[in-house]
Amino acid sequence: MRIFSIVGARPQFIKLAPLSAALAAGMHQECIVHTGQHYDYAMSEKFFIDLGIRKPDIHLEVGAGNQTVQITQMMLKLETAMQKEKPDLVIVFGDTNSTLAGALIAAKLNIPIIHIEAGLRSFNRTMPEEINRIVTDHLSKYLFAPTQTAVDNLTKEGLGNSTFFTGDIMVDTMKNSIAIALEKSTIVADLKLQNQPYNLLTLHRHYNVDDKATLEHIINQLGELQEKIIFPVHPRTKKMLAATYTAPKNIELIEPQGYLDFIALEYAAKRIITDSGGIQKEAYILGKPCITLRTETEWVETVKEKWNLLINPSQKNIASQILNFIVPLKQPNIFGDAVTEKMIKIINDLN
Repeated sequence: MRIFSIVGARPQFIKLAPLSAALAAGMHQECIVHTGQHYDYAMSEKFFIDLGIRKPDIHLEVGAGNQTVQITQMMLKLETAMQKEKPDLVIVFGDTNSTLAGALIAAKLNIPIIHIEAGLRSFNRTMPEEINRIVTDHLSKYLFAPTQTAVDNLTKEGLGNSTFFTGDIMVDTMKNSIAIALEKSTIVADLKLQNQPYNLLTLHRHYNVDDKATLEHIINQLGELQEKIIFPVHPRTKKMLAATYTAPKNIELIEPQGYLDFIALEYAAKRIITDSGGIQKEAYILGKPCITLRTETEWVETVKEKWNLLINPSQKNIASQILNFIVPLKQPNIFGDAVTEKMIKIINDLN
């Protein structure tokens, strides 16, 4: 089959890596389409290099901007590409604007869609991602669900007959990449973090970073933790920090990292503090306590198993909540195994 794999952001590159390799081995003709949603080197090109993904066959170069404008530009360019290349199948990943744009155009052109990471729900429709994932699920012909909760969500919405419980493909990416990261990455040594306990922080959600006062409140609260915090600053977040603001002494701001360097930092960290959905999963897979600075999460299993603590970022006792969070001794496997193999079998059976 001729397959369009549409990606545009870090979490999608991570999910694409094992699947793209398996599609090539299965003699499918895959066309990798990069929308350009994440367009800087650290957030995009370096991830392709680190993950061993070949260069995109089509790069739409949409870039950042207003959501409506961004999605519209993606749709116009994707329509042209699909009409020219005539794929038999379109694969979209996750819940970004690239996901939604790809699903809308494929549906309009009557091309079957596979949605990888289907069925996630935060039940918070103020999140753009929630709208993207709901619409994409209801447009897709094949729904690859990462967890049982996702399967249950899709069944409740009348999509059970289109749903396949595959597990989460990020498990395979992590399995394939962790040994390489530990061998090749020098980031821990470069930052002089050997044998030094530290927390790893990421922030990018609009409700955490789009208001300077909110962002600085979060960072000041984490300053009260009085533990080392390494903070790779997302470009969106960096723009919002006031020029006059000085971060607490325990927080070290660094540039965004490529995939291998970032998982090396995750692997060596004492705990991970984030507002990212994908990093919550990575923390769980690596067996790291996770603090999620949000009021809800799509990955409810990680909270249920007490490896992930939700903290409202507006609270004033963030540091004490983090210090009092202790994870269990055991950790159930909630994301599955051999996920890519399961997905490829389903795709092969579509022929």
